[in-house]
Amino acid sequence: MQVENAVVLVTGGNRGLGRAIAAEALARGARKVYATARDPRTVTNPDVVPLALEVTDPGSVAEAARRAPDVTLLVNNAAGAVAANFLDGPVEDVRREFETNFFGPLAVTRAFVPGMVAAGGGHVLTIHSVLSWLALSGSYSASKAALWSMSNSLRLELLAKGVGVTGLHVGYVDTDMAAHIDAPKLAPGDVARQALDGVEAGAFEVLADDVSRRVKAGLSADLTALYPQLVGG
Repeated sequence: MQVENAVVLVTGGNRGLGRAIAAEALARGARKVYATARDPRTVTNPDVVPLALEVTDPGSVAEAARRAPDVTLLVNNAAGAVAANFLDGPVEDVRREFETNFFGPLAVTRAFVPGMVAAGGGHVLTIHSVLSWLALSGSYSASKAALWSMSNSLRLELLAKGVGVTGLHVGYVDTDMAAHIDAPKLAPGDVARQALDGVEAGAFEVLADDVSRRVKAGLSADLTALYPQLVGG
């Protein structure tokens, strides 16, 4: 679909990659862009429509869908990073990770897709991670892997309804979430442009950096290609 004249909703649109995607959508001529946040006062772009949304709260999701019934491009960007250890971390931390990174996007998608279908079609862009394929971050990796699988299923389920699904995979982006990581990072604006290029091209997946491309290719190799620490284990 074309972003020009689309009505876009970006979850977690108040900062980082979400803010960059909202700005890029406006630059491409989107008719309206909703940027959601737990506190809409933190949305500082004067050209977007701030909207309160807590993706783990069913009432908040339902109210956002009621207030934004015209969405044609949904961007599932909001996420958390607990990265709980499976053996030693509290199980509740793992559940909290999945509530934000899996059940949250599921609830938002279920709330907004019916409006797209009724209007004749639309598109869902979901932000995954290279850690969808690389289990180096405990519960975060697991939640993103589940999100990737859900996107693949939704793509099939929505095919006949005129709603496309694009998944974005990327390593480190220069945002607050990755501020503590000492590694090369992509600029949020660059990732936003690649993501919306993918939406407009009808791409099933966008691999935004060399890290994601290498890891995706490595999925067909022996596990030691991705996890060299297993050699001799």
